[in-house]
Parts: sequence; structure tokens; C-alpha cells
Amino acid sequence: MPFGRFFSKEHEEFEMETDHYVEVNVMDSSEKPVGKLGIKIDRLEDFGDTERVLRTVRDGHIVFLKIRGLKEKDMGELKRAVEKLKKTVLANEGDIAGVEGDWLIMAPKYASVHRD
Repeated sequence: MPFGRFFSKEHEEFEMETDHYVEVNVMDSSEKPVGKLGIKIDRLEDFGDTERVLRTVRDGHIVFLKIRGLKEKDMGELKRAVEKLKKTVLANEGDIAGVEGDWLIMAPKYASVHRD
């Protein structure tokens, strides 16, 4: 009977094997910043705001950018600003995505935007 071994005194004499675990570093520490992840919410009111927003992304923060103000003000300037943001973020190996028509999400190199 197999259960007899479990409940016998002989069971106490068996040496239990212990599993050995090895910690593996999956991501190089130079790729992932140490500390808290910065997420910033900002507004794009005119084309001049693009430099401030790009500086924030270059500093390693994820940016949720509200573009409604510039969209209502001047659509041509909005297109020009979005093209500059897109070109610069992608050149820095980041990611950018539009959400609901009034928001942009920009992520630095170590983060990505998952799309469904």
C-alpha cells in the first residue's frame, strides 16, 4: 500500500531533497532605470510645448498628453506638432499612440504601448 510509507516511522528517517534555485537576471540593468516609473500628464496648447514634452520623454517618463486645446485652436499646427513628436519619439526607440482622439501616450525606450 503506497500510503503506508508516508505514515511509517521510516519516513522520518528519509532525507528530504531541497530544490536549489538560481536567480537569473533577465533584463540588463542598463536598460531598465532603477527606482519609480515616472508618468506625467501634460497639455499641448501650442507648437512650442513640443520641446518641453520631448524633454520629459527623453528623461525617461511616460507622458499622457492632452491635445484637445491645440486641436480646437489650429488643426494644422496640431498636425505639425504630432509629426515632430512622433518622429522624435520613434528616433529615440520609444513608442507613441493616440487615444480617443484627444490624447497621446508617449513612452521612452524601455516601455511600449500595447494596442488591441
